[in-house]
Amino acid sequence: MMVTATPEIGRTPKPGLERSPRAVAGVGQGTPAPGEGYALTMASRECKKLNFDNVHDLEDVIIGVGSVAAKRASLVGRGPTLGDVHVAMDLFGLRTTSPVSRDIAARFRGLAHSYPAQRRFADAVTSAELTSGVNAAASRH
Repeated sequence: MMVTATPEIGRTPKPGLERSPRAVAGVGQGTPAPGEGYALTMASRECKKLNFDNVHDLEDVIIGVGSVAAKRASLVGRGPTLGDVHVAMDLFGLRTTSPVSRDIAARFRGLAHSYPAQRRFADAVTSAELTSGVNAAASRH
């Protein structure tokens, strides 16, 4: 005789898999989404195609672009795509400037070495900037 396993629908939810009754929100809390780490991989690939006045700025720019791309993807609850990385790069004028000057790279300075700076950087970019026209934010940063 074969015993059928209990279907997941009828099973009591496991405490570790239950969601919080309210979403965590606020400055420095971030916006979680699946696979956000992949934004850094794509940002690294795309930023390494750029030329920099100072090559030491590359790591800071990768972290900044990856953070903003992950934030954009999380706004709709999905993992990051190459399009998110391109929007983040365009937001700061990285794909239209060659080589990337020290003035543009200065916006990203220190991000590779400071998590609080990364949070402030990502929080400074509004949802409206990520989901609508990107040109308005380029001059602000």
